[in-house]
Amino acid sequence: MPHPATMTQGPGAPFAPHLRRLLEFTEPDRDDVCLDVARGQGPMPAALWPQVRHVTAVDALPPPAPGRRGGRMSTVTFGTGLGTGPVRILGGPDDRARPGTVRGGPPPLHDITTGHRGTPDPVRVRADATALPYRDGSFTLVTARFSLFALGAPDRMLSELLRVCRPGGRLIIADLVRGNLAQADRDRIERLRDPDHPGTPSIAAVTDLITSAGASIRRLDVFTVERPLEPWLAGARDPDAADRIRTALLDEVDGGPRTGAKPRVIGGELWFTQSWAHVAAEPI
Repeated sequence: MPHPATMTQGPGAPFAPHLRRLLEFTEPDRDDVCLDVARGQGPMPAALWPQVRHVTAVDALPPPAPGRRGGRMSTVTFGTGLGTGPVRILGGPDDRARPGTVRGGPPPLHDITTGHRGTPDPVRVRADATALPYRDGSFTLVTARFSLFALGAPDRMLSELLRVCRPGGRLIIADLVRGNLAQADRDRIERLRDPDHPGTPSIAAVTDLITSAGASIRRLDVFTVERPLEPWLAGARDPDAADRIRTALLDEVDGGPRTGAKPRVIGGELWFTQSWAHVAAEPI
């Protein structure tokens, strides 16, 4: 049985095992010039900053809807960042704490959103994810964590991420997925919590989108995480919807209809599962 994920205390802040897994998958280099595009303030800039030459963080705006003035989509907290709660990675080495720290020392105490080692710039960039304000090939490493599909225009956003990625550079996508043979019923729970949830893509849909946009896939890491329900439900827009989700999962535990979330009770708390994927691609 998997054990609750623990925090590994690095030189500056504890890294949750799932974030450490993504950081190791990313393989940052000291010479990298990085761009992170997130919906809201994600943890990747602070995680990358000690290990690379420069980090730029974009708090991404969704593309304006036709006939509407530009506006912000409400930020959904995925609860998968630095020290935001327990997550189990099932069947992987992250069930056990592994020693190790990030390289280069702790980030300064103030917000590292755009900067390089020694001279951080605390100003966060806000930009349309489908029209990034950077020249072609500006970055050697581009990351997008739980934002490619959440912002509503994955094909256009992916084209922009590849445009600003230098030839020979790397694009790292981290997102929710479902198995290629899995039914889409699982999205009913996601949409109860967040009516704007765009639907969980299959693994094949993600890889096809990336290759169709003009990139080659170099590595793929697909795994299952198990997480407590209540911190995730805290992001629900409607308390009644949260109650319906809670009831549906408890019913499934008791032998009722399957939701696709595979819930179970651990230590008196209700937990559920999600499938996550890390994809490393390179512009062609």
